[in-house]
Amino acid sequence: MKRFWLLFSQAVTVLLAAYFVVATLQPSWLQRGASRSGAGISLIEAPPATRAEPPAGSLASAARKASPAVVSINTSKAARSSRGNDPWFEFFFGDQGNQAQVGLGSGVIVSPDGFILTNNHVVEGADEIEVTLTDARHAKAKVIGTDPDTDLAILKIDLDKLPVIVLGDSDQLLVGDRVLAIGNPFGVGQTVTSGIVSALGRSQLGINTFENFIQTDAAINPGNSGGALVDVSGNLMGINTAIYSRSGGSMGIGFAIPVSTARLVLDGIVKDGQVTRGWIGAEPNELSPELAETFGVKASEGVIITGVLQDGPAAQGGLRPGDVITKVGDKAISNVSELLSTVAALKPGVETKFAVLRGDATTEITIVPGKRPAPAKRVQQR
Repeated sequence: MKRFWLLFSQAVTVLLAAYFVVATLQPSWLQRGASRSGAGISLIEAPPATRAEPPAGSLASAARKASPAVVSINTSKAARSSRGNDPWFEFFFGDQGNQAQVGLGSGVIVSPDGFILTNNHVVEGADEIEVTLTDARHAKAKVIGTDPDTDLAILKIDLDKLPVIVLGDSDQLLVGDRVLAIGNPFGVGQTVTSGIVSALGRSQLGINTFENFIQTDAAINPGNSGGALVDVSGNLMGINTAIYSRSGGSMGIGFAIPVSTARLVLDGIVKDGQVTRGWIGAEPNELSPELAETFGVKASEGVIITGVLQDGPAAQGGLRPGDVITKVGDKAISNVSELLSTVAALKPGVETKFAVLRGDATTEITIVPGKRPAPAKRVQQR
């Protein structure tokens, strides 16, 4: 037994001595994956690996599927200065009136026919619009139509073999779902950011007439407007539109128009040249204790009507100031945004039942909605 122990201790001693010599003279031999660079620097490299499948949790496949259909949009607007032809103004201040204004945004190709969804504010007032694809192709875009009420616009380009995004079902989104925002922020080039759905049905933000935003914490910055919000499958869920920011950059609060809304606008503009919406000619307000007391109604939910247009559809149907609308058709109404969206979705000329609380009594009236008038054009400041 003593002999075996002696042999064991001698073997261990020899191995430790060999390890010490190698560690001192050639330490790189002991480092896994060690190699030397062209400059003779000892480096440790990971073993070669193939990326047949993305690692668990990666969103690379969604980004790869959706990104080719997201385009950059560059706009230009010729300067219109009332003093551009004044030689004295030009002498003292230079040729400032002849500088064109340029803009930057994003868009999404939704049809192999070349139709592109973007924001109205991206192309509003532009004299020239150029679209750049991820494969570096360029094309002049034509405005097919715009819908300022939702801040959407439809463009068209004439190119073949266009990448097209797959439209998803935004009505199935849930708070907490992972999403990607794809666009061209600050003109740095196409960028993909990730986050989750932070909230649904955001309204009363003062951004659009009809608001039903998807809120996300995926980074959205200037230049992302009109870009894509996609799910983990790479399907289009919304059109990125606005951010809440005190710095001009992303603060984790971004808003996107649901693809369900965008699709209605697309169909309406391409088919009829405009989006046809229902209208009843009434002024709604959020129900408050003060307004309820003023009009003498006992209601805890619904939308109170504070004004009715003379001879308008609502007046002809018997709606009065002080009425509280609780339902339109089969849909319950709890705020002004819901009322506006529901009435807008009505078909002009088709009778619709409105459930109304008048004083202490509940009644039902029939209104034949008309066609919503076109919004007044904004006055350009020059």
